[in-house]
Amino acid sequence: MSSNEIEQVTTAPKEMSFAEKQAERLKRLRTLHNARNEARSHNHQEVVAEEARNKLPSNYEAKRRQAEWLMDDQKKREEAAKEGKDYDRVKLLNISAVEAERLERKKKKKNPDQGFSTYEQATVRQYNRLVKNMPSADMEQYEQQKQKYGDAFYGGPNVIIHGMHKDRKEAVDKMVDDLEGQIAKRAKYSRRRTHNDDADIDYINERNAKFNKKLERFYGEHTAEIKQNLERGTAI
Repeated sequence: MSSNEIEQVTTAPKEMSFAEKQAERLKRLRTLHNARNEARSHNHQEVVAEEARNKLPSNYEAKRRQAEWLMDDQKKREEAAKEGKDYDRVKLLNISAVEAERLERKKKKKNPDQGFSTYEQATVRQYNRLVKNMPSADMEQYEQQKQKYGDAFYGGPNVIIHGMHKDRKEAVDKMVDDLEGQIAKRAKYSRRRTHNDDADIDYINERNAKFNKKLERFYGEHTAEIKQNLERGTAI
């Protein structure tokens, strides 16, 4: 017998017994069973996660990114304050002029200054500004008052709430500070102007003069040509 024949005999695969074949089949079956269970578990997790995402508001992702950006911005602001730096200035140094201009346009578009139109609109703007500056609600105190007053918490036509509620000193102090700030700001913008004897008289009383000045401040540049034509008598 040649060496090649001997090598083929020695390297020939050994015939597996029935028990070994059965054990191999069971091993493969357990592997497939575990893989199926793992896939089923992953599919269930994905279904639950997708159902949770579908229940979220449509703008959830945008709100989440905005919240993360605000938290990161606040963290950087605190770090800059610890280092004694002006965070707004440092932030502007890291963006281009084009980006800064885009942010400024976006800011103006979001909260445009329409100027004075009516006293009702001025009151609405002040109300929105005050509401925006209000602190977040203390839900713990809210629940305590709700349990304390019961049905009287919501009031009603047959509920007497006079004397039940006692204002907190912190709330009173905050209201006083806010009112004093409004008075100081109003006084700054309502100071007495020096009368100019050489100015044209186009008013009938002091209130009308203030109104005319507001019109001139907001619309003067747009009506300058019309006013000049009327004074010259050349208006069409």
